[in-house]
Amino acid sequence: MTNVNITINLEELKEEVEKSTLGSPIKASLSLLLNSLMNKERDEYINALPHERTKERQGQRNGYYTRELVTGVGALSLKVPRTRDGEFSTSVFQKYDRCEQALILSMIEMVVNGVSTRKVTKIVEELCGKSVSKSHVSNLIKSLDPIVNEWRNRPLNTMYYHYIYVDAMYIKVRENNKVVSKGVHIACGVNEKGQREIIGLQVTHGESTDSWSNFFEYLKSRGLQSPKMVISDAHKGLVTSIKQSFLGTSWQRCCVHFLRNIMDTLPKKGTKEAREELKAIFRTPDIEFVRELKDRFIAKYEDTKGFSKVIETLDAGFDDAMQFHAHNTDHHKHLRTTNMLERVNREVRRREKVIQIFPNDQSAIRIIGSVLMDIEADWNDKKPVYLKGLK
Repeated sequence: MTNVNITINLEELKEEVEKSTLGSPIKASLSLLLNSLMNKERDEYINALPHERTKERQGQRNGYYTRELVTGVGALSLKVPRTRDGEFSTSVFQKYDRCEQALILSMIEMVVNGVSTRKVTKIVEELCGKSVSKSHVSNLIKSLDPIVNEWRNRPLNTMYYHYIYVDAMYIKVRENNKVVSKGVHIACGVNEKGQREIIGLQVTHGESTDSWSNFFEYLKSRGLQSPKMVISDAHKGLVTSIKQSFLGTSWQRCCVHFLRNIMDTLPKKGTKEAREELKAIFRTPDIEFVRELKDRFIAKYEDTKGFSKVIETLDAGFDDAMQFHAHNTDHHKHLRTTNMLERVNREVRRREKVIQIFPNDQSAIRIIGSVLMDIEADWNDKKPVYLKGLK
């Protein structure tokens, strides 16, 4: 549409502002301005002013209907002009439809980032003067389902994943009118380009061998090939499942968890030197020297009171915790622990705490999946290559 000249009745504007109960004269002014704009648009459409009789006239006015418009200064109640033929359409709402979409996206983003639906309703009402119910916010969040499901079920046969990190966390979910604890299985892979991807997300009933085996079958059904190594903690069901599901794949026991397990068996007093010697074993890059340090430790403390459990734990788990030494030395600090995935879990937990209890499994997948997608996007932006020089 060409330029529209609008003449504002200042007396009418003054009256509207003075009697306004909207809490802001700006809102009253904007309402009057937009109503005037729409009237001018209708005049142009009809090609005649009100009560004007001309040969060029192309229709008849047909009153108004009321429509709400959410703007940056709040919700406005506007009088939208109509014509007899029903063909007239104002351009005013086209711009603000985009604003409303932006508001919806902002509401969704707030929830995904850990703002409760109750707080979202208050924020929207404060900003826009528009009341939004918690159920409305929840329904908007459901629009994420197809996006999250497409992402978590994407094919995995287009890339080879050299390394996979797996871990689980626990959440509370309503099920059959009661609140139960459920496990969230998460897998992160490092692909042939050295990039990190979150490749698996499932909500299950626990961390049994069967639940982990089902999780790995879900990954393989999407095309995942056996990786070179799987990095995890030493949960019995998980370890058994890794060995059964990925033939020819080595298992790296998280060194941080393993060292913590050893330290927990040490006597609390008089063991400072022994603790430092244990830490040195896990800090040394040369596997031959590592074995030598381990043998020295055992020889030194095998007859010391209170050290039998320490030596037994170290000896039993040593080889599983040293699998990373068979790989590129530059990658050791990333392969020896599940720290990377632990950080992911902490971020999920930070946002999950706001919800406390998920109404069902799908709601958990929706929110946690959205958080994981954000984390993955952040990885690609900040550090697109995690492990350089993969072969």
